[in-house]
Amino acid sequence: MPIAVLNETELCYETHGDGDPLVLVPGFASGAWSWEWQIGDLSDRFHVIAFDPRGVAGSKPKDGAQVSITKFADDVAELLGELRIDAANVLGISFGGFVAQEFALRYPEKLKKLILASTSFGGPRHIAPALEVLASFASTDGLNSSDRIRKYLTTAFSAEFVREHEAAVNRFCTLRELNVVPEDVYRQQLASAMEFNADGRVGRITAETLVLTGDDDMVVPPANSRNLAEAIPGARLRTIKGGGHMAFVERAGEFNAIVREFFAE
Repeated sequence: MPIAVLNETELCYETHGDGDPLVLVPGFASGAWSWEWQIGDLSDRFHVIAFDPRGVAGSKPKDGAQVSITKFADDVAELLGELRIDAANVLGISFGGFVAQEFALRYPEKLKKLILASTSFGGPRHIAPALEVLASFASTDGLNSSDRIRKYLTTAFSAEFVREHEAAVNRFCTLRELNVVPEDVYRQQLASAMEFNADGRVGRITAETLVLTGDDDMVVPPANSRNLAEAIPGARLRTIKGGGHMAFVERAGEFNAIVREFFAE
């Protein structure tokens, strides 16, 4: 992948297709690889930009550079500058939805439309998942091992999808295994996610916004998406029936169709 030399990091990124620019912001401990189920389908209509966040896989922070949601948002803004793109559509999933909210608040002039998928505004009103789900993300034992990756990522998919689509689950897990996340980067991402609180701020988002959730999301319960949509002026809410936290993989065709429709309006 090409590398953009930014102020605090060397950021690996990839671009596909032509048309209106669309930045894909990956979820927790994920990178450009996680959008495999979107890039081909969306790049025939959009100029798709995917990247490895600082510290993940091929993106290397400079000495002393920190990993946080605000830093990720700054990196997106810098990357757009490097690509000479004045403003782009942004789609953020889960942790990437936190980053997308921060980007919308910090750089409204660089944002066209916004999709926030499987995410929350954080803070004390965030509705947490079951303790066993939280525990699967909190531990760093064997962080980049095959067993650990499959154990914690499987909980993010709906039980039905795990039973019926083993190959797709294995593919996602294998891609994660091939894209190493150092333990210090993982811990900084986790701390940043736990501290994130945009409740009371998302009301200042001015971009046209779609909030997207699966009704079987066990990681970020759907009530979070309902609350988020109510808090952002004019935001719309769409629910993917039978979709889990990984609805963008589980129901990729439906997910992509919703994305295409919203950004192409």
